[in-house]
Amino acid sequence: MDPATELISVSPAAPGMQLALRLPTPDTDDSWLIVDGSSELPDYVQQRMRIIQQLLAARGTKTYTQVQRQAARSLGMSVRSLRRLVKAWQELGVAGLSRQPRSDQGSIKASQEWQDFIVKTYKDGNRGSRQMSPAQVAVQVQARAQTLGVEDYPGRTTVYRILRPYIEKVQQKRSLGWRQDRLTLHTREGLAIAIEWSNQVWQVDHTRADVLVVDQSGEVLGRPWLTIVVDTYSRCIMGIYLGFDAPSSAVVCLALRHAIMPKQYSSAYELQGNWGTYGLPQYLYTDGGKDFRSQHLEQVATELGIVLCLRRKPSDGGIVERPFGTFNTQFFSTLPGYVSSNVETRSPAAESEACLTLMQLEQMLVRYIVDHYNPAVDARMGDQSRIGRWEAGRIAQLPLLVDRELDLCLMRRDQRKVYRSGYIQFANLTYQGEHLAAYAGESVILRYDPRDITTVLVYQGKGSKEEFLTRAHAQGWETETLSYAEAQAISERKREAGRAISNRTMLEEVRDRETRIRKLQKQQKQQENVSVTPDVAVIDVLAVQVNATVTEPIVQPEPEVEVEKPKKPVPYVRVVDYEELKRGAGLL
Repeated sequence: MDPATELISVSPAAPGMQLALRLPTPDTDDSWLIVDGSSELPDYVQQRMRIIQQLLAARGTKTYTQVQRQAARSLGMSVRSLRRLVKAWQELGVAGLSRQPRSDQGSIKASQEWQDFIVKTYKDGNRGSRQMSPAQVAVQVQARAQTLGVEDYPGRTTVYRILRPYIEKVQQKRSLGWRQDRLTLHTREGLAIAIEWSNQVWQVDHTRADVLVVDQSGEVLGRPWLTIVVDTYSRCIMGIYLGFDAPSSAVVCLALRHAIMPKQYSSAYELQGNWGTYGLPQYLYTDGGKDFRSQHLEQVATELGIVLCLRRKPSDGGIVERPFGTFNTQFFSTLPGYVSSNVETRSPAAESEACLTLMQLEQMLVRYIVDHYNPAVDARMGDQSRIGRWEAGRIAQLPLLVDRELDLCLMRRDQRKVYRSGYIQFANLTYQGEHLAAYAGESVILRYDPRDITTVLVYQGKGSKEEFLTRAHAQGWETETLSYAEAQAISERKREAGRAISNRTMLEEVRDRETRIRKLQKQQKQQENVSVTPDVAVIDVLAVQVNATVTEPIVQPEPEVEVEKPKKPVPYVRVVDYEELKRGAGLL
């Protein structure tokens, strides 16, 4: 210890005791600072006093620098800030250890223009069925500043302070959970898996998307199911499945297939980046639902060499459940037709505002994941993005599986007979494939994606294995798409109408529906134009009056005689219950 500084006691004092410190001062070499221990000091002041005691004890030793760095880390400050704190303590005593409030604390420095924009953005984002969080408002502020070329704009803290009077409920602070790469998963079987690299452990879970979707005629279908596959090491979304099929082993396999295969999307998705994640996991970590304990999933996992593991307790599923909350607050809540999971806060205007089809919702969700979620920085990863951590955590070049390997394991399966000339009948559609005529009269296995059954894969069973034969295409559907559920619904309507079911009639049904939709949209647009015609007429008259000279008389246009136009007949649109059709088709 420095001989110029002598410490009697600096630990937290009991009532009635005093702290005596001997410090050098400019006036005298022998001065004492007496601190009354009867007054209760804040915890952080006591912590700083203990740290200073450790520094004084180590002064003059070889380990002082190391003790100083450790002390700075304990207080959450730099070494330079710690030195300033010690100097303030030497000059002011215990008063120098207290935090001094800023003179401008609590004041808002943002201009009134920025404040009005922040409040207006928050209010507009929470109208109707939509919901916008203060964090999303901060992103809107940053985007507007970049558009205007302004470098000085309100930060997130300022946005929160401005919006505080307008927020009825306090935002709950989310737990950051584990940090960096120190994580161990425990299974019901007693296995402890230390997470060390990408594609080591994947997790799968389901939820209902909090947004209503409509069919092509505008009728509300309900909330679709969303299944996601998450990489535990990087928190990247590896794959998804969005549809109306209830959670099952088939849905899990379809999501797993999407996660395993490299992903390619058309220009209709308008992606700015690539969804570059793929590969095979070593473990699949799920809850104990029956869809994860099915024999089908066990067979698929065995075929692909994946070890199935069940969570030890429900709270171990936070990694795969957290993205659902993020999707809800940052994506679904900004869409028309959003319905809050809380019935009390659910907007009654959700059904009237719903306008997205399932395909449109999937395109927007894929774009959000590729361009926003995966490239974003996770709070547990420090300054590394999710996709960056996944790429850095790959231990070797990932093998690429061919489609046939995954089609055999992960697609839905059905059995049919090949007719003469190589035709196959499935879902009331007629399929034809190359070289199928050679298998006339034989039984074959069909594998298909329920979202589009216009193309099926034909296999032939040979013992315990299946051999791929060819692809079969629905005749007349080369440029169309049709899901299995839609095919069952169309077939049901045809049966009720007593009409024959064939490829031609089903194709006519789809095309006729699209034609009716276009007519309805055109008719609605004409009605909107008629409603604004009087305003346009008034503007035209005013324009004539302004452009007329003083010498020229103003000629008022003769009133047009309104001729009643014949009303177009409203096309008949039949409304069906989607869930009832699924039950009738045996999908539920």
